[in-house]
Amino acid sequence: MHVRTLTGCLAAALLSLPLLSGQAVAAESPAAARVLTYDASGSAEFRSAVDRGAAIWNESVENAELRPVSAGQRADIRILADDGWPRALPTSLGKGTVWIGRQAVDEGYNTVRISSHELGHILGLPDRKPGPCSSLMSGSSAGVPCTNPYPNAAEKAEVEDNFAGAAGSRAVAGPVPVLIED
Repeated sequence: MHVRTLTGCLAAALLSLPLLSGQAVAAESPAAARVLTYDASGSAEFRSAVDRGAAIWNESVENAELRPVSAGQRADIRILADDGWPRALPTSLGKGTVWIGRQAVDEGYNTVRISSHELGHILGLPDRKPGPCSSLMSGSSAGVPCTNPYPNAAEKAEVEDNFAGAAGSRAVAGPVPVLIED
């Protein structure tokens, strides 16, 4: 019985493979994106800006995907609102805490740009100040009129490289987390 079941399973597996010139060909599958979960329950009035910032990164890169955390799970990224200046504390690549500070919002900075920028730090990107509005990581140096929440080609490529490989995870250099205050 055991041999017959094993033979049947083997035959079913072989029949399910596509054939090309009489040879079985295994289908190629792209490397899976590394899924990073975020908890925006503490982001107060900035919740929609946080979700939009995550969606922008999901539209922009393939090697990392930001998803809201499921109930009962521990998030890779915590996102909080406070009265200070926006900042991020990456603890390792794809993990850390983001604060969406009301001080910058009160000064007129765009909430979606802030969210996308701070998530960029968690994805391994440094500040690039001063910089033009076309650079997401130029942050506040682009000025209040800048509302661009999208990473440029170089920023996208850097995040893709950071998360290259099958659900890759390259550690952030340095053993001590560094607060990035924008």
